[in-house]
Amino acid sequence: MVPVLLSSSSVFPEPTAAAFELAGALGYDGVEVMVWTDAVSQDARALAGLAEHYHTPVLSVHAPCLLVTQRVWSPDPWVRLRRAAELADDLGAPTVVVHPPFTWQRDYARRFGEGLARLAARFPHIKVAVENMYPVRLGKREFVPYLPGWDPTVPGYDAYTLDISHCAAARTDPIAMADAMAAGLAHLHLGDGTGEGRDEHLVPGRGAQPCAELLSSLAARGFAGSVAMEVATRGAGSRAVREADLAEALAFARTHLGPTPTQSTKVDRGGLVDQPPAAG
Repeated sequence: MVPVLLSSSSVFPEPTAAAFELAGALGYDGVEVMVWTDAVSQDARALAGLAEHYHTPVLSVHAPCLLVTQRVWSPDPWVRLRRAAELADDLGAPTVVVHPPFTWQRDYARRFGEGLARLAARFPHIKVAVENMYPVRLGKREFVPYLPGWDPTVPGYDAYTLDISHCAAARTDPIAMADAMAAGLAHLHLGDGTGEGRDEHLVPGRGAQPCAELLSSLAARGFAGSVAMEVATRGAGSRAVREADLAEALAFARTHLGPTPTQSTKVDRGGLVDQPPAAG
């Protein structure tokens, strides 16, 4: 049974706390915390309190590696990645998502694989999963802002996050990307795209990507990770519209993933383990 998480980026511009509220109300199995400028997203105690209050665990942490988060915690990307792993460790989350280095982060890029191996040795129960990205298009021009490129399977790493919307932006087949990631596929960002060459993060089923087929294939792939809903709702005119979009997205995932965890199932670092529900 694959847990379906709500990425806190999916409630933007609402704060991190809103992700826990909506995830709990809609029945998501957990939250992926996007670490960004919201202080709550950086604070293990605050996040643990939200998880307890809404009965919704943090099961993935997205390291602060966006352009807008280059100063969160530290300007040093290694410090940011290490602290993301420490945050995941504190919260019992089995996955940390990280992007490939930017082109200007040459020293970081040169030691990226080696640094990931050190993190794996320090946090053996956490998968640091490198996410596929996409080239940036400006008119007729195209450039890749990542080293050694946007496709993490080309240099090769131990664990990957497959982002379907990024596949659409890169105009590449997400099924083929999953095949390339093979046993390293540890985490999935679920969102749709039209394939027009831009990152859209549509509600699954509203674009042209084979979201249903990919979800249906996970069991045969031996997938033991989680699926995080990463959709853009910043254009929602109200909380009610945002909630409806996220409910539709969850229903899509559950329909194509098959059976889902019950209330008597607890997620731990080793996977899904049957335990009695917690009191209260």
